[in-house]
Amino acid sequence: MRESTINSEDIIQVIVGASALAVPVAFSEESWRLSETLPILNVFLLLFLSLLFVGLYSIQGIFQGNIKHRIYDLILRVIVDYCVTLIVVFIILLALNRMPFEEPLIALKRVILLSFPASMGAVIVDGFDKE
Repeated sequence: MRESTINSEDIIQVIVGASALAVPVAFSEESWRLSETLPILNVFLLLFLSLLFVGLYSIQGIFQGNIKHRIYDLILRVIVDYCVTLIVVFIILLALNRMPFEEPLIALKRVILLSFPASMGAVIVDGFDKE
């Protein structure tokens, strides 16, 4: 059985999974423009859906439905997976010179928008080595 804590292998898996789906989307001008026009309510809906999907996949794919006494571990994993995904997306956008620091709302929207598919890749790769 796997330890309940998150280790460096888990973090690396999240980085690789997030990168795998963030890179193709990050190179898309459509995603850059969408981040400029998408209403903030829709951005928060994407944030919520990301966290929900990461949580649901973690319950079944990582914890195999056995979370009765491990709610803290589940919440920690969802938060860490999503935060690492946000950092990966931020760095990718920064490398592509698509992080508009002069417009922080657009920058935030862009990171959250691209983190939606990236978080799916992150949690799936994280779940490859099930308990």
